[in-house]
Amino acid sequence: MNQTLTTTETLAQAVLPRRGWLAYPLVADALLVVLGSLFVALTAQIRISLMPFSPVPITGQTLGVLVTGSLLGPRLGGLALVLYLLEGAIGLPFFAGGAAGYTHIFGATGGYLISFPIAAALTGWLATRGWDRRFLTAVASMVLSNVVIYLIGATWLAFFIGAENAILKGVLPFLLGDAIKIVLAAVALPGGWQFLKWLRERR
Repeated sequence: MNQTLTTTETLAQAVLPRRGWLAYPLVADALLVVLGSLFVALTAQIRISLMPFSPVPITGQTLGVLVTGSLLGPRLGGLALVLYLLEGAIGLPFFAGGAAGYTHIFGATGGYLISFPIAAALTGWLATRGWDRRFLTAVASMVLSNVVIYLIGATWLAFFIGAENAILKGVLPFLLGDAIKIVLAAVALPGGWQFLKWLRERR
């Protein structure tokens, strides 16, 4: 394990041991991308059905997207979410609630799915600039990426149910839940950096 923490490396890159096969950057990057896609798939199965009137479920999916982007950085984070979409499109039960199939990408909620690689890349880009190492900047990073998800997702949804309904059913019901997820991520990421720093200082 490296003994110094650079400004540009992400938390996952700092933690991943570079020994054996993982000493090869291509192998290490591929592993991180696959793990990132699986992490998002796992969080997508966390589902709270408090808003049955809305076509968009409340899930842990966006938390997985934002954390994956922050952990992996813009390139690997974006690729992890592209892989996640491909996995779901070919039939793996990785979308929210165990859903699968390419029709979900082209359906009413498809805009939210399409926005995920962009949102992950944004949080990853900000993470490489140290935004994930302090609570307030981590919150700002997550908020900006959530705005991207809302803009793309609600715009797409508006073509199916109209602009007003897209905001009422595809944005407003999820603001509180997303705020909670943002706070959780903004606590966990800087906490992870502090724990890693503590470990390295004890070596």
